[in-house]
Amino acid sequence: MSYIEKPIEILDRKDQVLCNRTIPLVKILWQHHTSDEATWEREDEVRNKYPDLFE
Repeated sequence: MSYIEKPIEILDRKDQVLCNRTIPLVKILWQHHTSDEATWEREDEVRNKYPDLFE
């Protein structure tokens, strides 16, 4: 059995600083997972795949 993972909401935001670059990250709560299993993802990638989360 398989299912498609869908994000439910954004729990938090932070900026990851690498040398001279800053990468904005968002913590995503996924469907069928607990908040302990939420993952940090790049904001630009999430915004492209799931624009409705940012409305």
